[in-house]
Amino acid sequence: MTRLTFDPASDTYPVWTPDGRYIVYRSEAGLWWVRADGAGKPQRLLEGNNSFFPYSFTPDGKRLAGSQLDSGLPDLWTVTIEGDANGLRGGKPELFLSTPFVEAGPAFSPDGRWLAYQSNESGQEEIYVRAFPDTGGKWQISNSGGRRPLWSRNGRELFFHTEDGRIMVASYSVKGGSFVADKPRQWSGKTFALRGTFPTFDLAPNGKRFAVLMGAEGGEGGDAPRTQVTFLLNFFDELRRRVPAGGGK
Repeated sequence: MTRLTFDPASDTYPVWTPDGRYIVYRSEAGLWWVRADGAGKPQRLLEGNNSFFPYSFTPDGKRLAGSQLDSGLPDLWTVTIEGDANGLRGGKPELFLSTPFVEAGPAFSPDGRWLAYQSNESGQEEIYVRAFPDTGGKWQISNSGGRRPLWSRNGRELFFHTEDGRIMVASYSVKGGSFVADKPRQWSGKTFALRGTFPTFDLAPNGKRFAVLMGAEGGEGGDAPRTQVTFLLNFFDELRRRVPAGGGK
């Protein structure tokens, strides 16, 4: 393991650039980038902005999607990213979608034509897809709740997880300017610790394996308390048995 940040603030929401050279992340002091090999010090990506939560790059690495808190509720924003031998530079954030509801978790499709995200406009969080740039069309993907959309890089699949920790997948196709998704199906029979604010799972590039945060003691779920307690009785009798008088300190 290589530690990349050492500041006293909390550093969260890490996102790889598509070329694997840099990691962009959110700190309490704003949005930063750091070299993935650990060389050099973290550098600020956006000046004077500590409410941008990064989530996803376009395939060419020239635009970053995230959610930003401006009116108390997160909306979807994107920001242009430039890179050279000296590192990364961020442009001015541009609003992509603003509604009276919560929008978060934006994810660019592998071809950069679509943006998946989660919204609670129906009363619970569900997964939606819009074209990028936005043409006004909107397609709902999940039907029983959904968070944190992830696209398969080598196929026509969109993954997400549910509130109860199930990973779901929906196959899709594109017909002209329309996004056509099949009914979501469960990807695995297991449930995982996929709750809370921070991203807790990710998909391997070949689309065949997930890295997933497991529950306590490696079990399923994530809310199960750690209930194992060990009591050691007759401590001094055991100590005298193991270390007889005069047998050591």
